[in-house]
Amino acid sequence: MLLPLVSLALTGWLLGGAGVGIGSGPSEARSIQVASSASIWKYTRTQGGKEGESFAAITKTADTAQSDPDFAGLIVRCAPKGKIDVLVAVIRPFPPRSHPQVTITSSGGGTQTFDASMAAAGAAVLLPDEVAAFAGGKWQTTPSLSLVVKESGTEIKGMVTLHGLREAYHSLLANCGQ
Repeated sequence: MLLPLVSLALTGWLLGGAGVGIGSGPSEARSIQVASSASIWKYTRTQGGKEGESFAAITKTADTAQSDPDFAGLIVRCAPKGKIDVLVAVIRPFPPRSHPQVTITSSGGGTQTFDASMAAAGAAVLLPDEVAAFAGGKWQTTPSLSLVVKESGTEIKGMVTLHGLREAYHSLLANCGQ
């Protein structure tokens, strides 16, 4: 129960960027549910640091039975200039200037490794821009992802089911510019 709460709290902070703390402005959270509890993606809109600025995201908490305790889940958020960011939320932050390697394996069998950067003072791993294309494409028909985040001898493993991503992603896109 604590993991979904921590993940949702982190999401609010991540949406507004490093300069916006949890509770610094109004936020809205709702679930986008498709068919079963395994399909729940949380939609969140958080007030940004500037007047009239807000950020939207969808989040999926980790499958806790198949993930390390420090793995919180996956975040797909609207970014400036029409971009989409994909982040891995972690419970124990990495140093903010870290550049971890993230290996993503889809349940369909494909594996790719990416050099990432940190966001939200190390509480989230920001994947490169090319990963956003997967969230908007082939991940929508993939049942799950296994992720491994490695940095300075630390390894955090996690698994996220992707059921319902297609609907959640389209809802996110419809709300990005608002």
